[in-house]
Amino acid sequence: MQHQKVRVRFAPSPTGGLHLGGVRTVLFNYLFAKQHNGEFVLRIEDTDQTRYVPGAEEYIIECLRWCGLNADEGPHVGGPYAPYRQSERKAQYRQYAEQLVAAGHAYYAFDTPEELEEMRSRLKTEHNPSPQYNAAARQQMRNSISLSAEETAALLEKGTPHVIRIKMPQGEEVGFTDMIRGHVQFNTSTVDDKVLLKADGMPTYHLAVVVDDYLMKITHAFRGEEWLPSAPVHLLLWKYLGWEAQMPNWAHLPLILKPDGNGKLSKRDGDRLGFPVYAMNWADPKTGDMTTGFREKGFLPEAFVNMLAMLGWNDGSGQEIFTMDELIARFSLDRVHKAGAKFDFEKAKWFNHQYLLHADNNRLAELFMPVLKEKNVNASPEYVATIAGLVKERCDFVNDIWDHAFFFFQAPETFDIAAVKPKWNADKTQFFRDWASIVEGLSDFSATSLEESFKTLAGSMNIKPGELQLPFRIMLCGGKFGPPVFNIAETLGKHETIARIMRGLDAINA
Repeated sequence: MQHQKVRVRFAPSPTGGLHLGGVRTVLFNYLFAKQHNGEFVLRIEDTDQTRYVPGAEEYIIECLRWCGLNADEGPHVGGPYAPYRQSERKAQYRQYAEQLVAAGHAYYAFDTPEELEEMRSRLKTEHNPSPQYNAAARQQMRNSISLSAEETAALLEKGTPHVIRIKMPQGEEVGFTDMIRGHVQFNTSTVDDKVLLKADGMPTYHLAVVVDDYLMKITHAFRGEEWLPSAPVHLLLWKYLGWEAQMPNWAHLPLILKPDGNGKLSKRDGDRLGFPVYAMNWADPKTGDMTTGFREKGFLPEAFVNMLAMLGWNDGSGQEIFTMDELIARFSLDRVHKAGAKFDFEKAKWFNHQYLLHADNNRLAELFMPVLKEKNVNASPEYVATIAGLVKERCDFVNDIWDHAFFFFQAPETFDIAAVKPKWNADKTQFFRDWASIVEGLSDFSATSLEESFKTLAGSMNIKPGELQLPFRIMLCGGKFGPPVFNIAETLGKHETIARIMRGLDAINA
């Protein structure tokens, strides 16, 4: 028997920034698909036109491209099941909604917003603070169950605005086997009659997700655990539409929690605690508010992806750093935890630091160039790459390079003289004047050669080299920081090193 080809999908709504939980859902879909030589589909769920945000779809696609999680099919690349935007598939949903009505599994509801509000306030009690449109309420509302066939037909004939709702059965047990949680069971009485088709002819998520997963031959559907309460509606739709045998395998992924573990991580938590929760910068088109993303914070995409993989999953070996190929080979849903995963920004920084340490210096230079441009600093990529190599072990982010290396791009304007003044004397002034002359004549201006000549001259003048290295560092950098001092000098070059020694001497002897 031929096995069905694995097909997974990520189906975001284009309503705003892409939360790191969304990217993790993409990642787990992607790893599973690639492991099984399957296909990863991007489908845009834009049926709620009131929440649609211009630019959000392009932003989502760019986020996935940055992470290296590119879709095999989608609105930007096409594919055999196009179109991949639900708004462009609108025509086909009504037939399935009408099919459900004809079979007695759904009904027309003509209630106005005012009538719905009146029902909620009428049925509201202490024990039922938010009444639902369910089996009890439906009999008292204006719908094709409470109305006669003639009344219903007349309302439809007149073009009366209406929605189509699923008719949830009472007291039935429905369940499925979740790939992470095992068997999950629901009682249908606890679920309201969800709207399937809105008055504007657009499907809700509930109808669209089932129809599209069926038509696009999706074999596995991974989504956040917040969708679990909707599962009974979806289970019944698969059954009522006669597609039960084709229903995908479901996996409901654990939430990503606030650092203290209390509740789902939100954008507000990031704002409050000072870390990103979106993959990339997102500018709200209404307010203009900018939310910083992991990319702009200075995360390398492979570090971001590796960090996300470890939020709620591990392979049991204790290994934490994985290449994409290793993740594809090792990933398995039975190692995904049921409980939520706490987000730890310090750990996220640790991942980025590990990747920075091993990153190609030319790549770091390229990523750092925009920072220099902002500061109106001109420097060659080769020069910046050398500097990146000297300071990256001190950095968590690409943007940190400036804090650890600014003196490579601009000579210090002030010197930490207090650190050297107490032990300063005329011999030390003489040493630096003499050494500057020696340096002028060096044909080999390498860190090794500089250190050798420095120590040789210090020895001949009976001064300990250690007493001279701190003043030399302060002359070059302005303070007690930076990578090895002779590497700094080599990178700055002969002319700039001598110029900084002379300016430093003037400052100390002033």
